[in-house]
Amino acid sequence: MSAHLKRGLAVAALLTVIGVPAAATPGGDPGSSGYTSDPASPGYRNTPSKSADPIPSAPRADGSLPIGDADLAETRTDQALAPGVTLTKIVRGTEPADPDEIGTTTRGPWVVNVVTIDPALAQGRLQTSYGPDLARTEKTSQLVKSAAAVVGTNASFFTFTANPTYPGDPVGLGISDGQLISEPTTSATEMNLLIDASSNQMSVQKVRWTGQIRNRDTAATLPLEFINHPPVVPAACADVVDQTTCTAAGDVVLFTPHFASKTPTGHGVEIVFDRLGCVVRTSRTRGSTLTVSQFALQATGKDTNALLALTAAGGCVDRNHTLTGDQGTPIALHRGLYGVVGRYRLTQGGAIVVPPGSGSFFARNPRTIAGATADGKLMLATIDGRQTTSVGTTLAETGAVANALGMHNSVNLDGGGSTAMARTNGTLINRPSGTNGAERYVGDALLYYPTRS
Repeated sequence: MSAHLKRGLAVAALLTVIGVPAAATPGGDPGSSGYTSDPASPGYRNTPSKSADPIPSAPRADGSLPIGDADLAETRTDQALAPGVTLTKIVRGTEPADPDEIGTTTRGPWVVNVVTIDPALAQGRLQTSYGPDLARTEKTSQLVKSAAAVVGTNASFFTFTANPTYPGDPVGLGISDGQLISEPTTSATEMNLLIDASSNQMSVQKVRWTGQIRNRDTAATLPLEFINHPPVVPAACADVVDQTTCTAAGDVVLFTPHFASKTPTGHGVEIVFDRLGCVVRTSRTRGSTLTVSQFALQATGKDTNALLALTAAGGCVDRNHTLTGDQGTPIALHRGLYGVVGRYRLTQGGAIVVPPGSGSFFARNPRTIAGATADGKLMLATIDGRQTTSVGTTLAETGAVANALGMHNSVNLDGGGSTAMARTNGTLINRPSGTNGAERYVGDALLYYPTRS
């Protein structure tokens, strides 16, 4: 059984026995976030949908959005947020939807908010924020306000209700200022958004990763399985305090100070290293507070022996990560590089590439999109949904919208109740789908800062 599958099954098991914390789901809405509604995720609940998966129209000569009937009225309002940054509000359709027809109506309405960033004119930068740490969740509006950003949207898929202890943990790639803080999954549905904040360039790629720890003195190596994800204690050894006596395979996980105020506690082995990679302390139980310059390795099951053996002869270790993108192109980690996890490409090379599918993930939902135009402009967009005032889009309709907006390459980010866009004072620009517009707590956000530094 692969390590990634083990992690997924463990989270899926949590879904069946742990209640949903109220703070994590302020709308009581499973949305299209994390494990609860991604068909590639082990905890996916294929909730029956009334949607007949409406087919988007062909591109329209007048430039209007190719969703719904051709005779629908469409209005667009532009607002400058900062030099080179424009907010466009698009409203298509004028009559509220029948609540029973939200998933199938061709009359809309749809409310789409689009932020366009022109790198040639913009004086700021686009990057991500996880808030105080990876493990916790915050509202998008909180992340925007606390960072004094001009505008921002929600971003990655995250564990959400699957792990109430660490609900903000990304389900896939996470890169923060050139540091790999969450590894990509092996799921075919994962598609990643990479941002170079120093040049305001964006790309959509399928990122793959391998990692290892190497002892500098002995040259011994140990493969890494995860980064900043709680390791799973093998079920056969769940009550075994001394995990070195366990004969079942466990996990080997790297933890950085980004994760939380403390690394996960429990049975297993943990070794803490200083900024040079030299051992600070070794413990036969897990759970430590790391300084900003430290990192830790945790192991469970029989993998604890391999971890202890790696440093038994002393010495220091190096962390080695190999990241590749499309066609196996190497991705170098460098200052100013950020990355978040999405599900499915929407457009590639100017063509719509949304795959066919069924189930709630492919049906009409609120959506968050990110992409770049052929001439390098960056775009963030939200589509409100599950409301009579904006019905949302199927995955196919979302691809059509991205294409019509001019996104040459684009990706579907976390949506559903997570979809949110806010301005610098924390005021919401869109209307989330939670009860009475309640905003969900999310794992991270894409933020546009007013300056480059």
